[in-house]
Amino acid sequence: MAREDFNDYLAFLAVAQERSFTKAAAKLGVSQSTLSHIIRRLEERLGLRLLMRTTRSVAPTEVGEKLMSSLQPRIEEIEADITSLLLLRDTPAGTVRLTVSDNGIHECVWPKLAPVLKNYPDLKVELAQENALVNVVEGRYDGGVRLGESVEKDMISVRIGPDWRLVVVGSPDYLAKAGVPQHPSELVNHQCINMRHPGSGTIYAWELEKDGQAIRVRTDGQLTFNSVYPMFAAVADGYGLAFLQETLVAEGVKEGRYQIVLDDWCPFFAGYHLYYPSRRQMSSAMAVVVNALRHRGPVRAM
Repeated sequence: MAREDFNDYLAFLAVAQERSFTKAAAKLGVSQSTLSHIIRRLEERLGLRLLMRTTRSVAPTEVGEKLMSSLQPRIEEIEADITSLLLLRDTPAGTVRLTVSDNGIHECVWPKLAPVLKNYPDLKVELAQENALVNVVEGRYDGGVRLGESVEKDMISVRIGPDWRLVVVGSPDYLAKAGVPQHPSELVNHQCINMRHPGSGTIYAWELEKDGQAIRVRTDGQLTFNSVYPMFAAVADGYGLAFLQETLVAEGVKEGRYQIVLDDWCPFFAGYHLYYPSRRQMSSAMAVVVNALRHRGPVRAM
């Protein structure tokens, strides 16, 4: 009997997991036409229909589901065994995949990783910029970076940044025209630049607190973004108030481009944490990343 080409099975598993030829092809680094040919060849060789295809979706057939459930744990066992072998290497090697928000990449992750990676040429890092909360197990990530309060309880969590706070900021020109709010309730009378959660699709309610009194304000305005960085220009151009990370606006405040209002109503939040599944044995590559990102300074920013 001819030996099976297990690359075909890995290709099938990628399509079945992603439920998309486009995503699976990108994951495997092949073209969609090549991937489609591989799956067709595998189905013809087995004489079984493994995937149901429509113009909009791909899903495993009943037989495909059985094959998937058989392959997946075996592949994970092989990956775990290889990871264990890599621990015996003198030089850490392998790929570490992390899901990180855009702010997390720029503010915390990349500044810490950049000087370290040059010392480990065999270590590869993939940073997937995703502002929505992602299931790292389902996404086959090695870990993720999110604010401490967003980390699930069954994950190992490592602090990689200090606590920080969001502050309400506006341009001097806007505040001169619209007035300076003295209480969170006055925000309903202002143009506010909002953030939409990529995952839930909801508008973020500004979380303010003073002397134990917490207030969540549903703000309204002309502009809504799903990333913090376009909001800076909108504030500077006088489009309204925004709720932004203090460390990101500090320079603009010093230069007079922004002005903080309701300062005593802006509480601290748990800073960035790296989280990863507890059941996975840490590879040498992941250990380098964790050590590089680990926070060693004061807990409070600013």
